[in-house]
Amino acid sequence: MKVKINNNIFDVKTSLTKKDNQNGMMGKKFDNFDGMLFFMKNTKHSFWMKNCIVHLDIIYINENKIVKIHHNCKPCYDDDCDSYDGYGDLVLELPGGSCKKYGISDGDEIDLI
Repeated sequence: MKVKINNNIFDVKTSLTKKDNQNGMMGKKFDNFDGMLFFMKNTKHSFWMKNCIVHLDIIYINENKIVKIHHNCKPCYDDDCDSYDGYGDLVLELPGGSCKKYGISDGDEIDLI
């Protein structure tokens, strides 16, 4: 699947199940894909970086509009990890620094293509 934000197109892996959502980017690098897209219930969510090996930008999306971005979230290797909260029906994780690099900000619209 591809996600378009402004004039930027990202090839993303999708996460559809509860187990996939829990595992997210744990132990993964961005090999052969640009990001991970989580399909969620339209409610408040909290992500953490436990056992991730790369920094991430965590983007909360509600009704195809970015509502919150956590920039360059760092990996965590114990049980006392920071949480990154937000609200929406989609969450997109991109490599840390991507939002600044591509000029992505709150209020931008996304298209699934």
